[in-house]
Amino acid sequence: MKNIIFDWSGVVRDTVTGQLWIVNKIFEKYNVNKISLEEFRENWEQPPALFYQKYLPEGYNEEERTRLFQELQLDKDCPKAAPFSEVVKLIHKCNEGGYFLAVVSSDFPETLLPEVKEYGLENIFNEIITDANNKLEPVQKIIKENNLNLEDTYFVGDSNHEIDVAKKAGIKSVAVTWGFTSERKLRDKNPDYVAHNSYELEGVIFS
Repeated sequence: MKNIIFDWSGVVRDTVTGQLWIVNKIFEKYNVNKISLEEFRENWEQPPALFYQKYLPEGYNEEERTRLFQELQLDKDCPKAAPFSEVVKLIHKCNEGGYFLAVVSSDFPETLLPEVKEYGLENIFNEIITDANNKLEPVQKIIKENNLNLEDTYFVGDSNHEIDVAKKAGIKSVAVTWGFTSERKLRDKNPDYVAHNSYELEGVIFS
């Protein structure tokens, strides 16, 4: 039986528009020019600090940047995130099939956990780990504590970081192209699978 570890933002939750809005608001605070969606997807990195280091002034305070990010997430003008409904349906199908399901995300628990409930995914995941900027240790922890077979374990993500983590953990990487990172950048990391939509992702998981 397969074990599927999901990233959240950009995979289960559509938040790219909101993220870009927040990024440009942060840039504005630091007197940095706004960027386009195309530039954002070409330059996005995980952990997020790697992305901001490309743009913000040298010596900027990462704690201050994180606090600002959290505040902007709650701003009334911030575009609101929404679930990828077909991915949510696929997660339910995996659950009905008895798959081991987990989430490892850099999102804050204050936003992710209410979304799990809002999207109808309560009591679906065996493990949920939030606030994980570097996802290698949490993924390894899940594998070890649940005695998961590496050959049957997949990490589904939308950034190069998830691909790198999967390779280091000895599991399969599934890169989805509807999230934060361009397909070109994802393919540069040679993921085991690339999915352009939920149907292709389902084909990978149930193959």
